[in-house]
Amino acid sequence: MDPARAQFERHRDAVRRRLAARGIAPVGPDSVTWKINREVVVIAGWGRAILLQLAHPLVAAGVGDHSTFRSSLTSGFRRLHSTIGAMLSLTFGTEEEAISVAAGINCIHDRVFGRLPDRVGPFPSGEEYSAHDPELLRWVHATLLDSIPLTYELLVGPLTPAERDRYCVEATVIEPLLDIPEGLLPRNWAQLDLYMRESVSSGRISVSDTSRSLARSMLFPRHPFILWPAFRAMQLITIGMLPPAIREAYGFQWTASHARAFVRWTRFIRAVRRISPRMLREWPGARRGRGAHVRRAVVRRA
Repeated sequence: MDPARAQFERHRDAVRRRLAARGIAPVGPDSVTWKINREVVVIAGWGRAILLQLAHPLVAAGVGDHSTFRSSLTSGFRRLHSTIGAMLSLTFGTEEEAISVAAGINCIHDRVFGRLPDRVGPFPSGEEYSAHDPELLRWVHATLLDSIPLTYELLVGPLTPAERDRYCVEATVIEPLLDIPEGLLPRNWAQLDLYMRESVSSGRISVSDTSRSLARSMLFPRHPFILWPAFRAMQLITIGMLPPAIREAYGFQWTASHARAFVRWTRFIRAVRRISPRMLREWPGARRGRGAHVRRAVVRRA
């Protein structure tokens, strides 16, 4: 067996053992996770989550040193396609599919480590970072927990407090998948909100020059005229949903004109989604996953 395959198999076995020890499995069609994540439009919230992630100097250093984030528009789309595929498998796939995706992510994380080149916020020059660091994984996870429901409410419809809490609980399956210590991730919306506010106020979230460079590459790529309407909507929604302090730290302008355009685009997207058939509103993986769950339930009853 070649070394890369052996590494993958080790991670897959470890993920399977952790899941068994915790006695948990990925959620199903009746979950809040499926309700939210099956909507294609919530991908609009990923930009906000990514910029919040990059606002952590150690996350930005890891992405800057080890990712093709800035190389070209084409590589950006390939990376997005890969990320979407992983998200769909983690959410809507079978337990074995989720285990395999998690093992692949952990293999990538094995290669992502290094040192911060310059002092940023409370982190001195030479501070070590690793993609396996539980604190960095917690921050990355929290930005998604914070951004995706916010985007759902902006572009789809309201969520109840109980649904927001449940979304946090269901997402804790990522702990054994990525070897995050049990109990580290927030279990309800209040814990998430407190963690986000404390992280920002502590100074750990401090936008660096690398953060700004990566953000510009994502939001303002070369030759954006190819897909101008999509990029314009992404720019406005991403920047508009950022906390004002983070937006200012990135150096993004936000005028009354921007705010009006933000409202126009969000209303337009809501309207298009409302009149679209389910097959366009929802990820194909969600429909396939729902069918697979129904078939398994029929087999169990038989």
